[in-house]
Amino acid sequence: MKKLWVRWIVLVVFVALLGAVFVRLGEWQLHRLEARRERNAIVVANQALPVQPWDQVFHHPIAEGDQWQRVTVTGTYLPEHQLEVRYRNVGGSQGSEWVLPLRTSDGRLVLVDRGFTSRGNGEVARPAAAPAGQVTVTGFVRRNEQGKANATTPMQGSVRLINAPAISAAIGQQLVDGYIQAISSTPADPGLTPVGTPELDEGPHLSYAIQWFLFTVIAAGGVLILVRADLRERRRKRARAAQLNAARQA
Repeated sequence: MKKLWVRWIVLVVFVALLGAVFVRLGEWQLHRLEARRERNAIVVANQALPVQPWDQVFHHPIAEGDQWQRVTVTGTYLPEHQLEVRYRNVGGSQGSEWVLPLRTSDGRLVLVDRGFTSRGNGEVARPAAAPAGQVTVTGFVRRNEQGKANATTPMQGSVRLINAPAISAAIGQQLVDGYIQAISSTPADPGLTPVGTPELDEGPHLSYAIQWFLFTVIAAGGVLILVRADLRERRRKRARAAQLNAARQA
């Protein structure tokens, strides 16, 4: 019996630790679901606002709640500072986005994500040159993308994440915080696919959370089943031992 108790204690401790991990993973998925719902609400609310002049929004560091407002900006591109933003996926296609600083009418510089080109035959199609002269861009407000320095720092004309401070340091030009994700341009900027807004579904987070919680219940139930199986086997052994003793005494 002592061996069984040791076995049960070890099993209960192991399952308790495993269950705690499963519960934590389930809670993490619920947190992600809540964050997704909050993001969706921001997208819907900000897209319902009228198009605003860009300087009505870009006068402070861009935060999550500022994203997906529509703004319009007029200025001139600085084509010598164009960057390819690698490893992007739009509409199920892999490729790159292309960002350029735009010098606005008040002299400030703001990054503009011109759009997306897909990868074909192993190479990403390069877009045509950005429109020369004065352009007017309508687009979504976006905050800086965050990541490690090797992802935000441009190297040899490309970068993985769009981060205005890091790009500003690399090109030696002061950029305002955040960037504009182009919807349309006058004159037109052909050959590029607008990136668009994120899908407004809630993703798989709720189903994943339920799965992790079910794993916890299954693990706990497994302990009970194993303990009951051990007790049944112990009773069988006692019954067989009693039968053998009775047979010897007969």
